[in-house]
Amino acid sequence: MSYNTNNIRNAVLLGHAGSGKTSLVETMLFESGATTRIGNVEEGNTVSDFHDMEKDKKHSIFSSLMHVQWGDVKINLIDTPGFDDFIGEAISGLKVADTAVVVINAKEGIEVQNELHKDYIDEFGTPTLFVINQLDHEKANFDKSLQDIKTTFGDKVIEIQFPYNIDKGFHKIVDALRMVMYTFDANGGKPKKESIPADVLDRAKELHNKLVEVAAEEEEGLMEKYFDQGTLSEEDLTKGLQLAMGKQNFFPVFCVSSKENKGTGRVMGFIRDICPSPLQRPARILQNGDTLAPKADLPTSIFIYKTLNEAQIGELSYFKVYSGTIKTGDTLTNQMNGEDERINKIFVVNGKNREAVEELVAGDLGVTIKLKNSHTNNTLNSQGHEGVQIRKIKFPQMKIRMAVVPPSKSDFEKLTNALHVIQEEDPTFTLQYSPELKQTIIHGQGQMHFDVVKQRIKSLYNIDMELIRPKIPYRETISKTAEAQYRHKKQSGGAGQFAEVHLRIEPYETDRPLPTDLNIRKEELIELPWGGHLHFLWCIVGGSIDTRFIGAIKKGIMAKMEEGPLTGSYCQNIRVSIFDGKMHPVDSNDIAFQLAASAGFAEAFKNASPKIMEPIYELEVLCDTVAMGDVMTDLQSRRAVITGIDSVRQYQQIKALVPIAEMYGYSTSLRSITQGKSKFNRHLWGYQVMTHEVQEKLLLSGITELKN
Repeated sequence: MSYNTNNIRNAVLLGHAGSGKTSLVETMLFESGATTRIGNVEEGNTVSDFHDMEKDKKHSIFSSLMHVQWGDVKINLIDTPGFDDFIGEAISGLKVADTAVVVINAKEGIEVQNELHKDYIDEFGTPTLFVINQLDHEKANFDKSLQDIKTTFGDKVIEIQFPYNIDKGFHKIVDALRMVMYTFDANGGKPKKESIPADVLDRAKELHNKLVEVAAEEEEGLMEKYFDQGTLSEEDLTKGLQLAMGKQNFFPVFCVSSKENKGTGRVMGFIRDICPSPLQRPARILQNGDTLAPKADLPTSIFIYKTLNEAQIGELSYFKVYSGTIKTGDTLTNQMNGEDERINKIFVVNGKNREAVEELVAGDLGVTIKLKNSHTNNTLNSQGHEGVQIRKIKFPQMKIRMAVVPPSKSDFEKLTNALHVIQEEDPTFTLQYSPELKQTIIHGQGQMHFDVVKQRIKSLYNIDMELIRPKIPYRETISKTAEAQYRHKKQSGGAGQFAEVHLRIEPYETDRPLPTDLNIRKEELIELPWGGHLHFLWCIVGGSIDTRFIGAIKKGIMAKMEEGPLTGSYCQNIRVSIFDGKMHPVDSNDIAFQLAASAGFAEAFKNASPKIMEPIYELEVLCDTVAMGDVMTDLQSRRAVITGIDSVRQYQQIKALVPIAEMYGYSTSLRSITQGKSKFNRHLWGYQVMTHEVQEKLLLSGITELKN
């Protein structure tokens, strides 16, 4: 069946791990006739969690694209993982969705991951509905879950449905929008429509009136009808609620048991009737500030929101058609690199099942394969749309890092290429070689994230990748003044080498006065590539060292500052004054003065009360009140300085400054302490001088060359 843009709905399913998103999708597929049986996560036979890793771990790792037909409308569904380690999958789904379906576990209510999803829902301005799931569970608490949603998302949350007599089992749902009660048979099947019982009729009427008022407030004409008639027709109510959802002035709530397939059809009916089509969403703002409307009669622009490499297939590119119509055989140009890409195949998919189609119109989601030079966050345009660039997805900062050890030198290049492929498909994962640490470092969202990367490298490329604790980029500096003189002399056959340098080093701060006992002839403030400064003073009087050796002396000092005397780390914020020395008319040359300056600097440095500076991260942890004490205790054991504690709705936010040396394994530790009900963010705060005790412990442990 072919669809126009107005008959398409794009919904992304969001929720904490264990909320039942995948199970909900299974019932949607079954109810719509897309499948003939409801898959089960535990049995590993669901449509969306089809990767071997997902079947093994019993939870989603990758987002999955599916679609159903409900009436004359195509509903695209993006099922996303619930763990913070895979938040990039949820963000990319939100980027291309027109509705967010937030699935809430009725046993738990709002959880930490929902808080994170709220931030992105607000950022994208995505219309949102809530599904309180697992109401069949004996510990389900609809009222608490509803109150949690209202606490987090505000007073625009209105329950369209509520369960009736849930103490006797979840099999009756009161629908305040349609003013009917759905009764489900124990053996499944379609629900019966019944009158709303008298004991909850007033509650239903009150909610219905709220919905009518919300709809009426969205348009002057609807408000006039409401005043004249005291209510709105079904058509006007639908129109008003569509407008309210589109402006995030209305967040509806539904009741569901995906396990027992109760309530799913009503959710799909609402998505079809009320949730916005791509045409009803605002025109998308482009990278240059212009806008692009999702119209099929415009030139074609597609946006790749996800890429994934599959064995025997190659790279799959998941895209949204932002304008025009994409057809098999089209040639589109990548706006990022100018490369042309031929679209040889277009698919609509349900998990791993692909069906080839000839074209997709503006607003629709699809998949193509084997694009040569196009990846996640790329825009591809047809002729006539040159310069169109869909705004890129902003992915979160990395949270943890590890060092990569290839199984052998011969596998190093192969492994590096494989990691680059992973990086291209997953922007929440990055790879870099650190010349400072002499290690290949990967950055990601958590330990589970890295576990998946390791398994994918093994599966796709048959390489066993070892991850080890990365070295730490310490910095070295000094805390007092010291002097040294060093003579370099070499007289062993051929031309000799001679240079003598007298120098003084002292800490450098911007407001530190210049030395008054030296005659400063030249002054240079060098901003170091790794941070901090070298303040270089040339104070030679009488020509004891010729000025032509200034460059060589600076080079020698810089060489030692790049490999500090204590740990081999970079040195910073040091003033060096060259005040005397000697040279030989024949044997003095640049290399001799480089060596003399380098050795003299090292000798003075060790006598200037040297200090090691360690990188400090600013950490924010969100957890529930019950776990807060354990989280604080763990942080204090990591030499953290707690800088603030705030309440964020029903959660506690802990802010702290933590040395990066103490952050190793924190992702796993926090998940264990809080039973997965937490999240954290971190970013580099700066460098701080170690305490004497910590520095001595570091040096006495024999940890040189940046080891920890």
